[in-house]
Amino acid sequence: MPLHAAEIVGLQSNLVIMQALQSQIDCIEQELACYCRNQPGYRLLKSTAGIGDVLATVILLETGDIDRFAGVGNYVSYCRCVGSAHLSNGKKKGVGNTKNGNRYLAWAYVEAANFAVRYYEPAKKFYQKKKAKRNGIVAIKAIAHKLARACYHMLKTGEVFSVERCFV
Repeated sequence: MPLHAAEIVGLQSNLVIMQALQSQIDCIEQELACYCRNQPGYRLLKSTAGIGDVLATVILLETGDIDRFAGVGNYVSYCRCVGSAHLSNGKKKGVGNTKNGNRYLAWAYVEAANFAVRYYEPAKKFYQKKKAKRNGIVAIKAIAHKLARACYHMLKTGEVFSVERCFV
């Protein structure tokens, strides 16, 4: 495919910009890796089913100090892992603010749930059971909810993750 001289210059300038941005991204990732690996919660998060280096970094940085949450319910709500429907006598009366909370934590826990379903048998069994009753999206959100609860307790108490305790 022949390109004109102006198009070549435009492509070269875009390539230089992309390389400069990539070098800045690499520097930021290196700093974050050094900072997060020294945090006590980082190893705990990495012991969780489905959470690797990137997700542990995101969860650790976006959560901040775990003591700022009064309880596990407040944390999972902040992570957007619970519904926001208003119910009265078993009937739906409206919805709450579904955009309230941290969208990056919501993304991280859904990603962790997908990896957990793929690589951990207890999570896969729980997913299959939940999916049979509802649908796949609800099942993944349920696993994300369980992982968020587990991460809260791990960061709060300092205990290592237990797959069996999480997906009973």
